[in-house]
Amino acid sequence: MSEEAGEHPSITERITEKIHEYRGSSSSSSDSDNEKPSSHITLKKRLFGRRDPVHTVLGGGKSADIILWRNKQMSAGILAAVTVIWLLFEWMGYHLLTFICHSLIFLLAISFIWSNAASFVNRSPPKFPEVILPEDMFLSIAHAVRYQSNEAFATFIYVASGKDLKQFLMVIASLWVVSIIGSWFSFLTLFYVVFLITYTAPALYEKYEDQVDTITEKAMVEINKHYAVLNEKVLQKIPRGPFTAKKQL
Repeated sequence: MSEEAGEHPSITERITEKIHEYRGSSSSSSDSDNEKPSSHITLKKRLFGRRDPVHTVLGGGKSADIILWRNKQMSAGILAAVTVIWLLFEWMGYHLLTFICHSLIFLLAISFIWSNAASFVNRSPPKFPEVILPEDMFLSIAHAVRYQSNEAFATFIYVASGKDLKQFLMVIASLWVVSIIGSWFSFLTLFYVVFLITYTAPALYEKYEDQVDTITEKAMVEINKHYAVLNEKVLQKIPRGPFTAKKQL
């Protein structure tokens, strides 16, 4: 009995050790499985190298909700209003100054009639809000326009100085494409097309984000390959100016 009693604890200890080993291996395997998707997520490249969600990139708040069509009634209303204005100007030959004057006439007439008829129908006259445009808003807009204008002039001077051949070719190609597209439409129609693209593209991109990022990444790889071939066979053989030669030395 004494020997059997001495053997029983050793057997139970072995059983408990096996149980601990099994639990440890299962927990380590589950941890490794949990780490795999996180590593996959970190390796995923987003468009333009962004890390924040599309809603955050667009500034968040109500404006981002409208652009991403999360407030569908407001988004559809803005799209309908812009479409009606485009139809008035482009198809019916309406002019901007005439449209503004007719809109003001309509608003003034409605307000005038409502104010005078309110006493006869026992209704309260319209309450006009006190509109005071803040000075800070105009100053911020002026600063933003000033900053963007300076950036545009600096970019133009940098491209025209001949320091970056790749950027020079990209700017020339972009302007050439825009000039061709501009010859197809009037300025108002081109503005409307750009509005449609910028108003619907963010929502579509948010819906098909992974597919667009994958296709864009593959396209950028192919573009870089073709540019490397063009740079090696053509661009490197173009004679450089004295400034570029000194810079390379």
